[in-house]
Amino acid sequence: MQHQLQIAADHLKRAQRLVVLSGAGVSKESGIPTYRDAQEGMWQQYKPEDLATPAAFKKNPKLVWDWYAARRQAVTAVQPNRAHLAIAALQTLIPQVTVVTQNVDRLHTRAGSHDVIELHGSIMELKCFDDCQGDPTILDETSLGADRDGVPTCPHCGAFARPNVVWFTEYLSESKLERARDFCQACDVLLVVGTSGIVQPAASLPYYAKRWGSAFVIDVNPNDNEIATIADLALRGAAGDVMTAILALLTNT
Repeated sequence: MQHQLQIAADHLKRAQRLVVLSGAGVSKESGIPTYRDAQEGMWQQYKPEDLATPAAFKKNPKLVWDWYAARRQAVTAVQPNRAHLAIAALQTLIPQVTVVTQNVDRLHTRAGSHDVIELHGSIMELKCFDDCQGDPTILDETSLGADRDGVPTCPHCGAFARPNVVWFTEYLSESKLERARDFCQACDVLLVVGTSGIVQPAASLPYYAKRWGSAFVIDVNPNDNEIATIADLALRGAAGDVMTAILALLTNT
């Protein structure tokens, strides 16, 4: 394993452009349950597909907001972990570092990463359910206080607001996806951390980096997964352990 870690560090030392693609496995080490594991307490009677859809919101917007309030509370109660912090630290060592995350918890930003593409949005923002084209709004006491029947309203048009996340049956933002593809195609190293490579279209990004670019792909995951089939290097272990070890080699600490 030490030899593999050194190979990863050597490639990162030479890199001018790095993309980090992160998934639920990174946030899980902060105590954030994965999407499927998040149904606890009163929410055990629901499947995510019963709550995270436009149809569910139309049927019972208060129920959906209550579920996201519980998830948001869980996120704000934890801190970025060693993997988040190590990824943020790479910005001081490599000229261009872009984080592309499937997570909606904003822990990368809290850790100090400043160029983060949130493919699936953020539960820390709201946007208009009627798509009035107003910009997403940060969730705070002001935005949550402007509600109707216990549901936040859009500050631009007054319609019901919804969490600024991608729901089942919805497509990712094309502009975000295009940016992520462009960065992956141009990067020297693609570091895939804590994702199984199953959920599309994020799972296609390593293929862009390999097929239309010349990236060295590193897969960091406790388990074998789809990414490993195309990765140049597979590092098996918890994200925090592996990323901390790589950072130590880069900084000689």
